[in-house]
Amino acid sequence: MSYKIKSRIWIEANNNVLLGQGRVQLLKAIAETGSLSKAAKSLNISYKKAWTLLDSVNKSAKKPVTINSIGGKGGGGAELTDYGKSLIHVFDEINQNCWEFLDKQLKKIDNL
Repeated sequence: MSYKIKSRIWIEANNNVLLGQGRVQLLKAIAETGSLSKAAKSLNISYKKAWTLLDSVNKSAKKPVTINSIGGKGGGGAELTDYGKSLIHVFDEINQNCWEFLDKQLKKIDNL
């Protein structure tokens, strides 16, 4: 019999979610597309939901996570700050370390 362990992690600040898998995916999509609108489309979520998630991250973070430019004739845009890029990197590292730890713990059940 093969067992699987399931888990999701997120980081909170003052009882608000700072980062979780969905928020990190949104930030990565912004980095790839250069636009909140395009990022939302690539993730198949509404612009409003994407804006709400990004606003939540920016309000919970110590520093701004994105730099936004207003739309217009040439269109607006969004890019990650160095702090935003660092948050993604650290979250991914924490998440990977968590999975490695959980996989090791699961072996205890396999060995019973």
